[in-house]
Amino acid sequence: MSDYGVSRRAVLAGLGGLTLAGALAACGGDTGRGGSRGDLRAWFHQYGEQGAPEALARYARDYPDGGVRVSSFPGDYDQKVSSALVSGDGPDVFEFANGPTIDMITSGQVADLTDLLGDARSDFTPALLDRMTHDGRVYGIPQVTDTQLLVYRKSMLDQAGVVPPRTLDELVSAARALNRGTVKGLFLGNNGGADVLGGVLLWSSGRDYLTPDHKPGFVDEDVAAGLRTMRGLFTSGDLLLGAPQDWADPGALIAGQTAMQWTGLWALPAIRAALGDDIGVRPFPAIGANGAPSVPFGAYGTVVNARGDVERAKKFVQWLWVTRTDLQLDWAQAYGLHVPARRSLVPQATKLATGLYNEAADLVNTVGRPQTPLLWTPRSATAYRDALDRVIRGGAEPMAELRSVASVVEKELERFPR
Repeated sequence: MSDYGVSRRAVLAGLGGLTLAGALAACGGDTGRGGSRGDLRAWFHQYGEQGAPEALARYARDYPDGGVRVSSFPGDYDQKVSSALVSGDGPDVFEFANGPTIDMITSGQVADLTDLLGDARSDFTPALLDRMTHDGRVYGIPQVTDTQLLVYRKSMLDQAGVVPPRTLDELVSAARALNRGTVKGLFLGNNGGADVLGGVLLWSSGRDYLTPDHKPGFVDEDVAAGLRTMRGLFTSGDLLLGAPQDWADPGALIAGQTAMQWTGLWALPAIRAALGDDIGVRPFPAIGANGAPSVPFGAYGTVVNARGDVERAKKFVQWLWVTRTDLQLDWAQAYGLHVPARRSLVPQATKLATGLYNEAADLVNTVGRPQTPLLWTPRSATAYRDALDRVIRGGAEPMAELRSVASVVEKELERFPR
């Protein structure tokens, strides 16, 4: 956890892939009332936002039927869940970044939750729920909406005569003008954006992970040109690299180490508390003549293990994430800053009603794109992430790398014929 109570929101931490880290120790504990048939086990990643772990424990205690044991895990949580499902020792209920993977669904590891939604189905943000839906059946229920964005110090830009960047070329020029040696112009994470900007580098170029007919959508010269620009930015000396905390934490911007930072909506309360009105927000800028600004958005989805206590688990999930809209609003607003996953709750989210928070949240509606498509498998994500790293940090030729990724993606898509 950082000094600012902000966690690395894994749902938006990169490109939707899993790493190969081993199982990690639980940091949570027994927070529900014991049941005669044994407690339901509910797993979450370790939230760093102040009060979030306690809120999960409170929700479990308040469940009328009791018997829910909440555990939270640091590190590579998604890999831990995946390993537990394969071994048969998985939890009854778990959250997963952007909902379960297509492999979890097609292999029968997760339960169909369609019947839990009822009339509420149309209330969930369509793009979020679609990401957790396969062949018309729902396998995950979105909890909140998170997004990433560019945050900048207004005073620093004013002093340098820089306007908030609207294109990638303007972003590069702004970073150069704002670089004051001890204060760098821009922070995109300690890997120069290679592990976090995968989506926006496509969307802002006018491209996407997959085409509507399920083919690779990114082997394009506009994308390659954007990657060459990113490589130049990485070697320019204008980026902050090697910060104590990575992009998801606002510490670098707050400490004055950078004039602009790519981070998340969840970090804005801490930034606002430290810097007041001296901040503005922008989407990732347009790339090339065919591009437009963009931001990613995603959601942890609650999922039920098909090999667990399915009916009891589904009843708990329905109570928390469908029926109890008051708790859903609490989860969205009281621990960091997030957009409710249900459209009817957005007007009730008073923090988002006006000002900077409203401007930031509105980017989801105006230029937001779902983090990754359901058919973007972990193997595809790993291939793409590694290619971006080789280009941005290693100087590899972009078009050759994109073609190599496309060959991996094509083989993955063959496993899921339309």
